[in-house]
Amino acid sequence: MQNPVPVPAKRDHAIRERLLSSAIQLFTRKGYAATTVREIVTAAGVTKPVLYYYFRHKEGIYLELIRDAFAEFDKLLDGYRSQPGSPKERLLQLADQVYELFMRNIEVAKLMYSIYYGPPQGAPFFDFDTYHLKFQNTIKGLVTEGIRKKEFRRADPEDMTWAILGVVNVAMEVRLCHPEIAIDRKRLEKMLRLIFQGIAPRKEKAKGGQG
Repeated sequence: MQNPVPVPAKRDHAIRERLLSSAIQLFTRKGYAATTVREIVTAAGVTKPVLYYYFRHKEGIYLELIRDAFAEFDKLLDGYRSQPGSPKERLLQLADQVYELFMRNIEVAKLMYSIYYGPPQGAPFFDFDTYHLKFQNTIKGLVTEGIRKKEFRRADPEDMTWAILGVVNVAMEVRLCHPEIAIDRKRLEKMLRLIFQGIAPRKEKAKGGQG
């Protein structure tokens, strides 16, 4: 192991990133509760006071990891309120960018799933549901716009939203749990286009036509 870094006179981005990287690897491998501050600083090659300087405590470094990822997610969703293009194409872009963000933060996603769905680990509270609901409402807003612009047929936008959201969630969870059969971004787009075919406006029969 390298010699531990003393407490810096000013904030050092590289040291902060080493601490975050070491923490996420330990949290996902051992679990939040089983990971100690000593293990984090040893893996990062720093001392405990350095971690306390940047994050104050283990809870602080956990929250920083989660907040950083969800801040990106929040910014991404906000961008789709004024994004140009048809609702259908914007839905495809949104799903693709959310999936790409998920892939860049897959270690944080593993940690989130273990905290949200797993046994209690004493991790500080983070309101994951607010962001999930915002994602759902962003999709629903685009679906509703698509119905209004006759890209999608008149039906319950809630049902359409769940169909789209379900495919995106399945793609992410399969990548997380079964990477050997992962759904890539291209396949995710193909699956969404199939859904769009199913909710496209029905063609009216020609007057006087058969059947």
